[in-house]
Amino acid sequence: MIKKWVFALGVLGTVAATPAWAERDTAQFTSITVFGDSLVDAGNLYLSNGGTRPDPNLGYFQNRFTNGFDYPDLLSIDLFGVPTTPSLQGGGNFAYGGARVVDTGDVIPDLQAQLGAFQQSGRGIDPNGIYILNFGGNDVFGAKGFFGAEGAIGTYPTISSYLQAAAELYVSGVQTLNDLGARNILFTDFPLAGDPLTTEANGYLNTALAGLTLDADTDLLFYSLSDFNRRVLTNPAPFGLPQQRTDTTCIAAGAQTSGCVGIFSFDGIHPTAPIQAAGYREMNQRFGLTAVQAVPEPSSWALMLVGFGLSGFALRRRGKMRTVAA
Repeated sequence: MIKKWVFALGVLGTVAATPAWAERDTAQFTSITVFGDSLVDAGNLYLSNGGTRPDPNLGYFQNRFTNGFDYPDLLSIDLFGVPTTPSLQGGGNFAYGGARVVDTGDVIPDLQAQLGAFQQSGRGIDPNGIYILNFGGNDVFGAKGFFGAEGAIGTYPTISSYLQAAAELYVSGVQTLNDLGARNILFTDFPLAGDPLTTEANGYLNTALAGLTLDADTDLLFYSLSDFNRRVLTNPAPFGLPQQRTDTTCIAAGAQTSGCVGIFSFDGIHPTAPIQAAGYREMNQRFGLTAVQAVPEPSSWALMLVGFGLSGFALRRRGKMRTVAA
């Protein structure tokens, strides 16, 4: 089983220090299981709606919600040579476009329904597998009335109570996976950069994380998509990307054949494939997803703690995850 100290990006900022790493032999992940929304859907929504959405005629790639593979696909390709397969085709990707954390009664399988489908699939828990959860965007869209004012937050009396419930249920999903036996869990925050409701939801998420009780050998990898998106939009060069246009989308600009280079959003909601790839590269670099795992040299601890500054970071120690803001 993969054993390591896990440091991750929090919602308050970016990591400034680069630690020296000491190699330690561990096995690679032996499987990938995905739960989430359209950012990581490998085709379940497309298969369930008769092939009408996402529309391949608009340049959506192999039933994904962008013009290329998403980051779980890229990880799967690096590890196994093939992208993830939707659960409706017998694979381990249970994500659906439109899914939320909170079940508001629509037909799309939300977090708990996806976890239930996994448990009923007979796949079982792979203790050497990685389990990815990517939710939150649709919950914020719902709070904004994106799906229509009526029923956008279900029976919750206020937007704040809805967002708090979403954060708590999200963390409950992480706890469920741990309790089922998952020992390598990667999850992301509410992803909309610079959005006040996203900031509020991520505050609730940080609070809820303090209540996690994980097994001693569970590695919890937390990656902030909201902060990644902010950094890509303000300074894309470190990611190997040109300045990103936000005044148009790839579809609106008719730039599908050029690969949507220099355009952040494919359709006004989903990032383009180059953005997905940049996020994957950073996750891989930070967590060593495809490489020999590592632990910090003792001499680098002080540098790391100084470098985090205002950043939050996650630490697995004796089965607990602590989110710290200095």
